[in-house]
Amino acid sequence: MKLLTFVPGAGAFETAPGETRRIGALMADGRRVLDLTTAAARMGTDAAFAASMLALIDAGADGLGRAADLLAEAERGGAAAEAAVALDAISFRSPLPRPRQMRDCLVFETHLIQAMEGGRRLLAGLKGTTPEALGLPPVSVPQVWYEQPIYYKANRFSVIGHEQPVRWPSHSKLLDYELELGIVLGKGGRDIPAEAAHDHIFGYTIFNDMTARDSQFSEMQGSLGPAKGKDFDTGNIIGPWIVTADEMTDPYALGMRVRVNGELRGEGSSASMQHRFDRILAHISRDETLHAGEFIGSGTVGNGCGIETGQLLDPGDVVELEIDGIGRLRNRITPPQV
Repeated sequence: MKLLTFVPGAGAFETAPGETRRIGALMADGRRVLDLTTAAARMGTDAAFAASMLALIDAGADGLGRAADLLAEAERGGAAAEAAVALDAISFRSPLPRPRQMRDCLVFETHLIQAMEGGRRLLAGLKGTTPEALGLPPVSVPQVWYEQPIYYKANRFSVIGHEQPVRWPSHSKLLDYELELGIVLGKGGRDIPAEAAHDHIFGYTIFNDMTARDSQFSEMQGSLGPAKGKDFDTGNIIGPWIVTADEMTDPYALGMRVRVNGELRGEGSSASMQHRFDRILAHISRDETLHAGEFIGSGTVGNGCGIETGQLLDPGDVVELEIDGIGRLRNRITPPQV
């Protein structure tokens, strides 16, 4: 299934306090969504499993099975079909509006090398000189990067979804996109063996990890971070939906592409992950309990961000991230609010 969170009505892309959110499943025609929240309530039984995406995740296999049954009934034209709505009659939210925890990794070597080189040029350019004149060392990948997954904890309170506007942070002049594959955990655990990691994955989605490059490269010279380079409202974008793990044939053979204003800016593949999600979960869960409803990003695929290609964003740009088997995540960049 492709599971999403939405609010009824088209064009309501700014999040409103107290808005009524529902969860849905994309129907086979790709033009309709089954409103699972409404369909479950009409069945006259306990509908708590469909109150939110976290509720559905917490309901485990039983909740996922009930959602699948409702979708199958709607596809047959049964009573649940009355809760179907047109895709163009809803407004998307992040499928997981507030993850229980949010981590982002760094597992693509091409991105790491190219982004570090881009960072050297950026830092030097901000000072009107060259990397060599500034005394910046040549790019070198630390050995630890090859030995274990590297990650940081992101701001789970600044998450938006498909078509929602991205607010350019006022403290930055250099804004960038980042094309990533993401997973949502359906089951928690501690010291998870790599061979059992797949059983903990609820589903897969697209992640756009927006970055204020000038803030990022400046503050990380202090040997800590990222901080304001990543932490600003609307900076974490997840969507358009979560593809359940049973529908994903091979998450490590997915083509990944980014377009800005319709122009192809970069492409890569999940096949080039240095550390796959089995190793990531095994590493992160070592001596630490993970929980259902957590989100983990892969990190940016090679050529998946502007600092690598030398093409950063302008206000008004439309960024589209696409991953085979999942779909397309699209957002417009709004001008800085001063």
